[in-house]
Amino acid sequence: MSTPAKPRSFQFAFQAAVLSVISSAALLPLGAIAQNASPQKPPSQPVESPKPNALENSVFSISGGQRLVAESAAAVSQQNYDLAVTKLQDARQVFNQLSNFYQELTTSFSGIDNRISDSHRRKALQTAQLRDDATYQLAVVYRAKNQPELAIPLLVQLIRSQAPTRDLGQQAYQQLFELGFVDAQYVRPSAATP
Repeated sequence: MSTPAKPRSFQFAFQAAVLSVISSAALLPLGAIAQNASPQKPPSQPVESPKPNALENSVFSISGGQRLVAESAAAVSQQNYDLAVTKLQDARQVFNQLSNFYQELTTSFSGIDNRISDSHRRKALQTAQLRDDATYQLAVVYRAKNQPELAIPLLVQLIRSQAPTRDLGQQAYQQLFELGFVDAQYVRPSAATP
């Protein structure tokens, strides 16, 4: 006796949802035309616009990426390194895409509205830093899994992104030194040294 496959019912539900969205999108312009043709009473309650932070619960947001990083930390504490790698790779991708999109918005608003441009520039920097933090954690997990061939490229990327003079860049270089990939240790000169 065979039972119906669940993915198939999901497939039909998904197709129905897509058709519903397409149908409502196709009818929207007609509804707008009809509304202009015959005056109607205004609705009794104002229509609410979507909240500006509607993506907060989505994976494709800063908080979504941070949740992935937290889930990876929980996986590491249970020594489930494969799950930690997956979560960190996803977090890196989310943060990288967000950083790129915020940077594009920064460029688009530059010279038009500097307040908006600066806001997006700060978000681009914040998400780039979060991406680099997730990259470092991923490299450390690869080291724990005894996979230096996967950790080394990430550490080199970090040094290029952060520069060896910043804390995260210095930590990445230290990891390369501990792995034996580089043989010269880097000690950042202090500001007090002439």
